[in-house]
Amino acid sequence: MSDSPRPDNNGSDSSTPTGDDLPEFDLDNLEIPDDLSSLTGSGEPEFAAIITQIAGAEPLAAASSLAQLDLDAVPTSVGAVGVLRDRSGDAPEQAAAAISQLVRGVPLVLVTRTGEQMTAVRFADGVRGDELAPGLVLGGAPENVVDLLTGATSVADIEGVVGSDSISKFKAMRMLTSAARKARKSMGKGETGPDSKDGI
Repeated sequence: MSDSPRPDNNGSDSSTPTGDDLPEFDLDNLEIPDDLSSLTGSGEPEFAAIITQIAGAEPLAAASSLAQLDLDAVPTSVGAVGVLRDRSGDAPEQAAAAISQLVRGVPLVLVTRTGEQMTAVRFADGVRGDELAPGLVLGGAPENVVDLLTGATSVADIEGVVGSDSISKFKAMRMLTSAARKARKSMGKGETGPDSKDGI
């Protein structure tokens, strides 16, 4: 008895697996895009802000102007918060590093939010530090800061906001130089001993 496969009614080999009659793809002309981020989402956070201890929105906007950062400086009772306009790639971390480099010795916190997930990272002297628990950051912040970070309030709803693009580099340099001069004069009036209230 022969073990060769029997032809079916159409005269074809019945041992041919189903699906082998599919059309062939032209792999030579198949183009695969270099950037596949559109398949998985952009990864860009919906919100990014830098919590600082800078007293006033205008000084933060001035410093950001010198650092060529595009943000809205929001005044709060604990310090100005810089809401970043550029949230692509590592732009938020670069902005936080740049501002912390300008205000050396004073740490700040970069907060980003994507959907329901929030992250908080400490920066100091231009260097990225540890991640912080978002609950810890929100728990110690005033209500208006919490509303801003969580999206309950937008920049458009807040008064006194100063955009970094509204301050020229010349004006920013003049403002910061004047502020530094006043700070030095204030330091010089008091004693620098450990018991002096002015010698900080």
